[in-house]
Amino acid sequence: MLRREFMKLAVAAGLGLSAGGTALAADMPAPFDKPEEVKIALVRYLSTGDFFQSYLSGVERQAEALGVDLRVLDSRQDAALQADMVDQAIALGVDGIIIQHGLTESMKAAAQRAVDAGIKVVAFDVNVENDAVPQVEQSDYLLGKLALEQAIKDNGDSFTAGYVYVPGIAPLDRRDVAWKEVKDANPGITEAAMFGTLDNPIANSVANQARAVLQANPTINVVFAPYDEFAKGVKIAVDEAGLNQDIAIYSADVSTADISAMREPDSAWKATVATNPAVVGEVCVRTLALMLAGGDPGKQVVVPPTLITQAFLNEQDVKNMDELGKKMPQFQHADVSVAEWIPLPAR
Repeated sequence: MLRREFMKLAVAAGLGLSAGGTALAADMPAPFDKPEEVKIALVRYLSTGDFFQSYLSGVERQAEALGVDLRVLDSRQDAALQADMVDQAIALGVDGIIIQHGLTESMKAAAQRAVDAGIKVVAFDVNVENDAVPQVEQSDYLLGKLALEQAIKDNGDSFTAGYVYVPGIAPLDRRDVAWKEVKDANPGITEAAMFGTLDNPIANSVANQARAVLQANPTINVVFAPYDEFAKGVKIAVDEAGLNQDIAIYSADVSTADISAMREPDSAWKATVATNPAVVGEVCVRTLALMLAGGDPGKQVVVPPTLITQAFLNEQDVKNMDELGKKMPQFQHADVSVAEWIPLPAR
């Protein structure tokens, strides 16, 4: 449906499209009048888990729709290597770089080096403290806020919580702001334990921590785990301890595997708040494309999130991300960083 509507709009605007969905070069602004000569790089810090695989697929699909040359550099959570990879991208002569996650202290200088080299840079979920670099985000504050509002709706404003958090990661830090605000506004909420790790595999590493935390804090009845790999780990520990009917888990982000986990009988995972990570990936590429064509996408590019409850998934019999997109149209496309000349990926 979205594809057909785009084709209608393209015809109305006089925008030529090739059969593959890429706008014809004659109708594209420079440098996209020669898209095969446009090189962009995705420099990744985090890549483990369904969210990041889906995000990558969105980046790849939008890059393909534009017809540009995409290079993917994956540091696998090595901050120093990620900074080196930005330098590698600069040496490759790319026109634009997307920095996906990372640490401010290592990415700030690396991003500046790219800007100094005349390269357009977009940052997703990492604060590089640079006015020349737009920040693409999922409104991480709202991700946390909406999940916690659902926790209060389900459990009241007095409960004992476990909190999974790793400081220094921009999206988790923004979600932490919501956690602190909700705690301050609801003195009946007690934080019994804070824990968390990004050691690979993340879910299993968090599960190891959660086992000890739940054993040491038997009064915990709510866990706020604002990243789906965190939630998976907590769920493993909760299930092993037979506490799935005594503890409720609230998270952020979603994938087909998450949907399956939330829909298991008596699953402790009650709600998550998310955007479609593939859509976020597409938005990052479109934001970079706008900059390369001389446009200004703004300092902050926000993809709005949506609350997804276990009850909704069960009532609508949602089994995967495709079905979620059909039940929640905002999961198919975000009307963010769009332009008539930018072709959307096929749906």
